[in-house]
Amino acid sequence: MSRLIDGRELQPPEPLELTLNALDTLAEGEELTLLLYCQPHPLFSVLRQNGYVWTEALQADGTHEIRIRKTPPV
Repeated sequence: MSRLIDGRELQPPEPLELTLNALDTLAEGEELTLLLYCQPHPLFSVLRQNGYVWTEALQADGTHEIRIRKTPPV
């Protein structure tokens, strides 16, 4: 299952707040996709500190597509 947050037209800090709220309820195996026109460096720090993994792809229109998952337990 996947969830989407399109933050391209939102003003900071709304995309970050929406993403953090969504991460609180992200189930094992679920993916959160975030669309932005910039790299969310503060979010990357939060993800690293809390055991999330992500991939980022830059689209032709300048959109950063960030796909976030929980790190599986070891």
